[in-house]
Amino acid sequence: MWIRNAEAKDLPFINEIENDAITHTTAIFDLEEKSLADKEKWFANLHGIYPIIVAEWEDKVAGYGYLSPYNDKLAYQTTAELSLYVNRNFRGYGVGHGLMKALLEKARDYQFHSIISLITEGNEVSERLHDKYQFSHVGTLKEVGNKFDEWQNVKLYQWIGID
Repeated sequence: MWIRNAEAKDLPFINEIENDAITHTTAIFDLEEKSLADKEKWFANLHGIYPIIVAEWEDKVAGYGYLSPYNDKLAYQTTAELSLYVNRNFRGYGVGHGLMKALLEKARDYQFHSIISLITEGNEVSERLHDKYQFSHVGTLKEVGNKFDEWQNVKLYQWIGID
């Protein structure tokens, strides 16, 4: 497995992974699949400002992760939100660990002090991954989303980097 910065050529694969998560999981609260044009706009808005990385496995994008603005208020500029998704065919092979380790290194490089992750309650794999990398569960938002006709709770996880 090779972790590298995402490129425009990766967008169809990133979009496929995201749309699978939209359709089959509560990990993403979007209710409709995204178009490739949507993903191109997303990439243009973040690329070069926030890190976007992919895990490549035998010339396939096995997963991707990125940091994005946590909030648009200026005082939050040293805080970012972490998002990480693994292709269902590559789960259980350490792809999430590789992406998480690389994203936290990028967070330090970009001088982010605090990283926030929003994890839908019941996503135990993601919770364990965050626990392994010293994220703290700092709260739970109750019934903040409705997906698949069920109310969803979201757990807030926070990692504070060392200055």
